[in-house]
Amino acid sequence: MLYNADCLNILQKLIDDGVQVDSVVTDPPYHLQSIVDRFGKTSVDDDTYTSEKVRNGADGYSRLIRTGFMGQEWDGGDIAFRKETWELALKLMKPGGHLLAFSASRNYHRMAVAIEDAGFEIRDQLMWLYGTGFPKSLNLGDGWGTALKPAHEPIVMARKLIEGTNKNNKEKYGTGGINIDGCRIEGDTNLKTRVRKAGSEFGQNSGWNDHKNVDTIYDPSKGRFPANVIHDGLKEDWARYFYCPKVSKSEKGESNSHPTVKPIALMRYLCRLVTPKGGTVIDPFMGSGSTGIACKEEGFEFIGIEREKEYFEIAEKRISYSSQQKDLFKY
Repeated sequence: MLYNADCLNILQKLIDDGVQVDSVVTDPPYHLQSIVDRFGKTSVDDDTYTSEKVRNGADGYSRLIRTGFMGQEWDGGDIAFRKETWELALKLMKPGGHLLAFSASRNYHRMAVAIEDAGFEIRDQLMWLYGTGFPKSLNLGDGWGTALKPAHEPIVMARKLIEGTNKNNKEKYGTGGINIDGCRIEGDTNLKTRVRKAGSEFGQNSGWNDHKNVDTIYDPSKGRFPANVIHDGLKEDWARYFYCPKVSKSEKGESNSHPTVKPIALMRYLCRLVTPKGGTVIDPFMGSGSTGIACKEEGFEFIGIEREKEYFEIAEKRISYSSQQKDLFKY
């Protein structure tokens, strides 16, 4: 189901309707404004920074923000930094459900804190490394600039609190773990990984694996244990991590005007990592629909929400093209 609407309204509607999802995989606005853009001042010590306008969040400083990433107005505001956004996502999820959310390196912390304050347990930070980032540094002369070349995007991995033990939660809801065997990395398998037995001192089995004796070394023929690093084609030792380049022009499509399209292969990997077989994924910030396409290709149910009509229509076409289901869309 796809919704062309404000995600906060739809999330609340889904909660009221009794909908539950297994995971949230999303790429929300990055809110890449400077301190000057946010607060109209050049110093965080200024009274404006601690004023009532700032403390009030959406009712305060977001009104001062005009545009964000690449001059896009939709990147203004603070929806990804607001606790109530993630509280709604939390209420919609099954116990043990995972949240994966992209962010930008310079304000990742603000989103992560909001997610944690909403009641999620921060489990990890995934790093998508790439070599094709474009420097956005102002040339000050004499070899000096103002910024480094971007080479990674951080991804928050968080989890709704489980009921009882990890193993019991997975048996009851299908959630709580991550799909280790389904996300193993092909390549050199000489290195073996030992996993503790369920219920041991440091926790339960963290995969979907149904091995009766989980205190074993996994079969190395299945590939390397998945790591919290994803890369775009680096050589040698990087081959042990999941490979995913940035989106190509052909994959993005000529008519796709969204500036931060994510590769379908990356979204398939992330959805597969945290969603049980046949589960439901929701993306409150759907953009041009890569998560939806990934879900259809992985066999997951998908709920997508996108406020901007231009991007909603792009997502609708892209997902429709990749799916033969006629009743996928809801307006």
